[in-house]
Amino acid sequence: MEMNENHAVNVEVNGINNAEKDSLKRGADITYGIDDTPPWYLSIFMALQHYLTMIGAIVSIPFILTPALCMEDEDPSRGIIISTMIFVTGLVTYIQATWGCRLPIVQGGTISFLVPTLAILNLPQWKCPNKDVIASMNSDEKSELWQIRMRELSGAIAVSALFQVFIGYTGLVGKLLKVITPLTIVPTVSLVGLTLFSHASDTASKHWGIAVVTIILMTLFSQAMTEIQVPTFKYRKGHGIQIGWFPLFKLFPVLLTIIIMWSLCAVLTVTDVLPEGHPARTDVRIRVLEDAAWFRVPYPGQFGIPTVTLAGVLGMMAGVLACTVESISYYPTVSQMCGAPPPPLHAINRGIGTEGLGTVLAGLWGSGNGTNTFGENVGAIGVTKVGSRRVIQWAAIIMILQGVLNKFGAAFIMIPDPVVGGIFCIMFGMIAAFGLSNLQYVDIRSARNLYILGLSIFFPLVLCLWLKEHPDFIQTGNKTLDSTLSVLLGTSILVGGCLGCVLDNLLPGTPEERGLIAWSKEMALEVNETSTDGIATSTFDFPYGMQVLKRYRWTRYVPFLPTYKMKL
Repeated sequence: MEMNENHAVNVEVNGINNAEKDSLKRGADITYGIDDTPPWYLSIFMALQHYLTMIGAIVSIPFILTPALCMEDEDPSRGIIISTMIFVTGLVTYIQATWGCRLPIVQGGTISFLVPTLAILNLPQWKCPNKDVIASMNSDEKSELWQIRMRELSGAIAVSALFQVFIGYTGLVGKLLKVITPLTIVPTVSLVGLTLFSHASDTASKHWGIAVVTIILMTLFSQAMTEIQVPTFKYRKGHGIQIGWFPLFKLFPVLLTIIIMWSLCAVLTVTDVLPEGHPARTDVRIRVLEDAAWFRVPYPGQFGIPTVTLAGVLGMMAGVLACTVESISYYPTVSQMCGAPPPPLHAINRGIGTEGLGTVLAGLWGSGNGTNTFGENVGAIGVTKVGSRRVIQWAAIIMILQGVLNKFGAAFIMIPDPVVGGIFCIMFGMIAAFGLSNLQYVDIRSARNLYILGLSIFFPLVLCLWLKEHPDFIQTGNKTLDSTLSVLLGTSILVGGCLGCVLDNLLPGTPEERGLIAWSKEMALEVNETSTDGIATSTFDFPYGMQVLKRYRWTRYVPFLPTYKMKL
């Protein structure tokens, strides 16, 4: 961790151009800017906020992943997977904040990888046996049943992420985004949520009453009660500890909803309102917690050496592309929130490359997922007005420590299924809405755009559903090619994204109609750095070794180094 001791972002905005003025004004209303270092005790407290913001989203992934892996609900290994995800999230977050793009962002598991994951596991060779068959297996056979599938996913995730590493560290990100237009992003991102609707339905239908109450509480906390604040203690520079007001409902709507509904299910369990074995009972998976070890350090290859197949790698590429575009869109927003200047091209290159490296590590560690920028934590910066890089570094350390506490990860597996189902209904819907929000850049009244939008969203749903019901339809005579085509055509986000990209780039349309002008302003990757000793350079410099880098002229041509001089 670098040892800056600044405590404010105070800048003069007279006598500079509009772009610089906008950049410097960014830090006017924040408590701690990106390069500021709060006292360690406050840093830990604020880091806990980021940790709690992240944990609600990351624990939902195994509820979809583990059943697809043929893992039983009572298997204590589900807790190991959660602990591994938290551990890798902390590790990659620290690397990203310290040596990557150096923005205060959290890198964690993402639902974008679930869509290709389910497409891979839907192949005939990976479909789960009947529950009766699984129940008749011994413990070793049950472990091998899901671990062989995890090894397939791990290899696919790690190898496909090398593409993200390549385009990031070689500086090809900007060129790639020239063909990835808003009408490419809309179907790619929105189909992530739309494709997973059956999983939300299956989980919520285990008790619709509890699921609906969960949705109601989540709606109240996140939409109707955001302006309601609770009294708390806060530290103000020069004034010491004071009583302040904390936006509890705005910051932790998911966590509050889970705690309340989990407690309600506990009451219904103790009073035997819910019958024995009901999925809404809090003791239905108590064995997971009892059998979990207290301490366990995740390590690469913990479930065996990853296997690599062409079908798996190409399928996972869809998740990698979706995460790349989504993360880049967050970088300018985070910079503005934490009082930093717009991120220069070398920081964006390094950020995407580091995210890809993090996904490689996630695959090797066996988390069953990749890494991506957490939108929840981006929102937390805007609410708390704390954009310090040091706080995120502390949060990363907390995640690493929690990742070795296996009991902690196992506890989250005990959240009742209907509660998770209610959360799914909201989370998946928000992901679909986030994708559709990119229509703000295009002319939605254009018949051309409506045609592309409708076809690129509807056709992938039809095709993927049909292929799921007819898994043996593709018969080329080559099993490898059959599997590859089945995964590619069965991954809705890949089919929709490619269809939208091809149609938008081939069908005639004006730049304004296609949204290219408005999109280029949002995704302005090229930043003209005219100063070598100002804030624009120092903010995104490495914490160590800058003097050495500046001595050599060749470092100006390396796209991911802070000394890189881009050609405008």
